[in-house]
Amino acid sequence: MARFLIEYYSNALRRTTSFYAVIPNDPRREIPWEKNQFSGQSLKALFLLHGYTGRSECWIPQEMLEKYHLAVFSPTAENSFYTDGEAVGRQYETMVALELVDYVRATFHLALKPEETFIAGMSMGGYGSLHLALAHPDRFSKAGCMSSALIVPRVSQMKPGENDGLANYAYYRDCFGDPLSEAIKREVNPEVQVKKLKDAGVKVPDLYLCCGTEDFLIEPNRDFHRFLEDEGVSHVYVEEPGQHDMVFWLGSIERILAWMTRA
Repeated sequence: MARFLIEYYSNALRRTTSFYAVIPNDPRREIPWEKNQFSGQSLKALFLLHGYTGRSECWIPQEMLEKYHLAVFSPTAENSFYTDGEAVGRQYETMVALELVDYVRATFHLALKPEETFIAGMSMGGYGSLHLALAHPDRFSKAGCMSSALIVPRVSQMKPGENDGLANYAYYRDCFGDPLSEAIKREVNPEVQVKKLKDAGVKVPDLYLCCGTEDFLIEPNRDFHRFLEDEGVSHVYVEEPGQHDMVFWLGSIERILAWMTRA
């Protein structure tokens, strides 16, 4: 198992940034009970997105990455919601979906095709996984979205000067655009993205959505699930007892990896 912390210059951010990479490239141990249906398959890539206040890291157990033969690349994206802003150096969607994928392709010869390239995250990273997959279906074929912060409809109701206890109006405006009241109509809203893909006749990437029933984000996740059903978009939706914490995400991630890697 190779682990790297890689620094590189990002044109999208106009500065040096970093990402964490974990690659299960050790020779396969010749132990019969360790062989499975993934043995001998080409290595696939998972871009793992952190949440609000988080950082680049791979919290998925090593044994799972070996089992499902997945390399993980986790970018540093601050509290950006993985969107492109108007300000110079605030193009986080571009940094992850275009720059980082191209960097991984050139450096590791991985993520060469959408069917070999997945994206997943929790909370802000759950929103980011959904947003980036819908914005770039030519790059990501599957998205695993855990406890997704589907907050655009709510924050678009905020007024200048307001603070919802997590962040203020100015922060959300920088993430989702100005005026914030129009964010619900823009492509930072996953519902708008889905409708755009359908209107263009483009296949919506495969989506796995999950959230804990005690999570403060359960209702917006239920709303998006109902929206996808109404739009006839095939997806996996799972809700089960759990809160907005690593206990729930660790319990969900192996089911997501199994779903992503099955033929």
